[in-house]
Amino acid sequence: MKKRFLWLLLLPGLLFLTVFMIIPIFLTIGSTFFNEGQFTIQGYVKLLGDPYILKILLTTLEVSLVTTAVCILIGFPTAYYISKKKARVKGILLALALFPMLTSAIVRSFSWMVILGKNGIVNNLLTGIGLVDEPLKILYTPTAMMIGLIHLFLPLMIISLVGVMENIDGDLLRASESLGASRLKGFMSIIVPLCVPGLIVGSILVFVGSLTAYTTPQLLGGKQRVIATFLYQNAMTLNDWTMASIIATVMIVVTFIIIGLMNQLARKLNPKG
Repeated sequence: MKKRFLWLLLLPGLLFLTVFMIIPIFLTIGSTFFNEGQFTIQGYVKLLGDPYILKILLTTLEVSLVTTAVCILIGFPTAYYISKKKARVKGILLALALFPMLTSAIVRSFSWMVILGKNGIVNNLLTGIGLVDEPLKILYTPTAMMIGLIHLFLPLMIISLVGVMENIDGDLLRASESLGASRLKGFMSIIVPLCVPGLIVGSILVFVGSLTAYTTPQLLGGKQRVIATFLYQNAMTLNDWTMASIIATVMIVVTFIIIGLMNQLARKLNPKG
């Protein structure tokens, strides 16, 4: 097939995405600027001027950013360890890393409810060894949501990093040591910058997943609201589809802003691309 006809292979996918994703998104965003045929931004003014909604937005950002940061801290050394193993061992370790994804998010959330509850495993252990006098309130807090989301999205971070790290030549680190650099300095100066693409991809997957997650925050957060649960409440309980569309638009804008900031950070960490 000639190259000028290869683009035709993209048409089915582009058509599907246009009809079922791009057009609905633009219609949803466009509907937030019109009320009874009149252009207005009153919905956004109401949204951003409400302290309760701003608190929900800040809680969502806090949960998403902390979840992403912890996934990086845990996933980076784990991925590096896996990437340095032989192919057979690497396959087993990757399977173990991905194994939690084979379980439903609902099942995992209920499991964490049993672990983090007032009479759960964690509190029974802490009171049993005398570290606390009374059970800690962990369940139905932002901390519980973060724990559940980390468990949910950590495999995505590990997979993203392993894919990059396994292509890094180990001789680079040994060469830096032969030139007088310490192992830590060589690692930070060579390995980390080369891992930036994997870090960015993994961070975006974890952040966007945490920002839009519904099941885990709903079950582990209780009355703690995040943007996704607040959107569901407006759409399905209050039947306020206009406000739900505005919230969805804000989620889209916040997502693109964070992705842009991450790309800027990537350029600073790895100026040569």
